[in-house]
Amino acid sequence: MEHLIELKDVYKIYQMGEETVHALDGVDITIDQGEFVAIVGSSGSGKSTAMNIIGCLDVPTSGSYHLGGVDVSTMDDDRQAEIRNKMLGFIFQQYNLIPKLTVLENVELPLLYAGIPAQERRERAVRSLERVGLAGKQKNLPSQLSGGQQQRVSIARALAGNPSVILADEPTGALDSHTGREVLGFLKKLNREGDTVVLITHDNSIAVKADRIIRLQDGRVIYDGDARDPRAVVQPGELLEEEGAEA
Repeated sequence: MEHLIELKDVYKIYQMGEETVHALDGVDITIDQGEFVAIVGSSGSGKSTAMNIIGCLDVPTSGSYHLGGVDVSTMDDDRQAEIRNKMLGFIFQQYNLIPKLTVLENVELPLLYAGIPAQERRERAVRSLERVGLAGKQKNLPSQLSGGQQQRVSIARALAGNPSVILADEPTGALDSHTGREVLGFLKKLNREGDTVVLITHDNSIAVKADRIIRLQDGRVIYDGDARDPRAVVQPGELLEEEGAEA
């Protein structure tokens, strides 16, 4: 079966002065259509680099990345931008809404850049806002919305392009815990409706809302499996330390 996302033996190597940094060190990741996967790790683990490659914002130093069966790892910037517009929807920690545009106009904006005709742009934006429960806020400005509502606008904006993958980078990072839970609830709802969601986070309490966790450490995958398994949220060695303390 062909995977929607497939990273095979991916390395990303940076030269920082005299030091060579392996941000990704031979990573293999596959994600299938309809999955809800969290990519987890602390600062420096490689999770942001993995997100940038999955999101066609960067290319591997070596190895391959296939998205929807297409090798995007060797594409030039223009071709990658085209793939991003067609196949990926981004949700960021900061909502990145334009203050002077209405909610509807903010959701329409990526479709305008993609050359979608005006009538279709509006119809898609309206449908997306309906999906996140903001049909009545189309004419509001971002400043007239709560933080949770603004993040829902950014989710609607991601959905409007009918992406193959929703890529959410720390989507609850700027929200209080209650509102963060609401936003995660929307992502789970979208996944139940068939959307593929890839969540990037450092927070285990957020990650366990996914069905599957891929944990990175020092540029390598150290866990890939069920989010409900205790090993998904415990660093290697911690279990042994805890068992030793109990004994």
